[in-house]
Amino acid sequence: MPPRAIAYAELYVTDDRDASGFLIDSLGFVPLAVAGPATGDHDRRSTVLRSGEVTLVVTQALRPGTAVARHVEEHGDSIADLAFSCDDVRSCFDRAVRAGATALQRPTPSLRRGQDGWFAAVSGFGDVRHTLIAATADRAGQLPPDRDWALLPAASVPAAPRPVLDHVAVCLEAGTLRRTAEFYETAFDMPFYSSEYIEVGDQAMDSIVVRDAEGGITLTFIEPDDTRVPGQINRFLHVHNGPGVQHLAFLVDDIVGSVRALGDRGVAFLRTPGAYYDLLAERVAGMADAIADLRETNVLADRDEWGYLLQIFTRSPHPRDTLFYEFIQRNGARGFGSSNIKALYEAVEREREVAGR
Repeated sequence: MPPRAIAYAELYVTDDRDASGFLIDSLGFVPLAVAGPATGDHDRRSTVLRSGEVTLVVTQALRPGTAVARHVEEHGDSIADLAFSCDDVRSCFDRAVRAGATALQRPTPSLRRGQDGWFAAVSGFGDVRHTLIAATADRAGQLPPDRDWALLPAASVPAAPRPVLDHVAVCLEAGTLRRTAEFYETAFDMPFYSSEYIEVGDQAMDSIVVRDAEGGITLTFIEPDDTRVPGQINRFLHVHNGPGVQHLAFLVDDIVGSVRALGDRGVAFLRTPGAYYDLLAERVAGMADAIADLRETNVLADRDEWGYLLQIFTRSPHPRDTLFYEFIQRNGARGFGSSNIKALYEAVEREREVAGR
């Protein structure tokens, strides 16, 4: 029984109040539960945040030398755990280990009071782990099972987009793309979905998307072409000190309205040159009536054989620029075409060029 959804993503951070503050005040996440010294954990402090169907856990080390402290020292603020919900935790664990994953936590009863079920943990790409957690009908029950939690009073829902996690983008070291994709197919039953080789000037990168059969988990793996000039994927690997999650992509229904609302909350997005929109009507058919709104909000557009999509990327709010966020609206589009990935690549490169002047 393979995993069927991402239950939560856990960020290890230098300052949990600063990181949580951005997610709450700027992106509209709501705090649900806390763990730390008051609940018996004196090594770390964690907060569970949720917006729409996306659950994030923000964790800070309270003592030096702990796993959380070592991860942040090595990688900066970054995703340390992508947790998968499973109908059968033991089966998922056994399959992953047989495929070559390291067993980080053998199947164990949940440590959370009042929560039945088992959990386990295995290694993934780089230093990212995958906690395997028992699927529940109530997604609110899917808190990290390896600590005890104090639930917070229900908060009012802020005026912000209510997203779904569309995909997770992962940067890999050159030469590791195909074996990583093959590992995820064998270990987690996430087969090859699509691939693209993208050239941008003297730079280039290769990508493979893997996805589970139900579409609940989509991972976009990207590696630089090390025969070409180093670019933004190389830069991520340098500042992150190895492979990791580059960005989380949130699916929204109305991206123009979302960007305006998020801008009012202080979210900074990458800017797009005006010349991009001068050529957009020729490049993406049927977008002429929307170009003014897209230009105003810096939203990018692309089309595939099923429809079109709109997307935009935030600037990183983290000290070493080790993680940023994407917002995406799909109007029938299913794929991850070369124009999408190229738009991301070029947007980040443009931002670096402007910052370097």
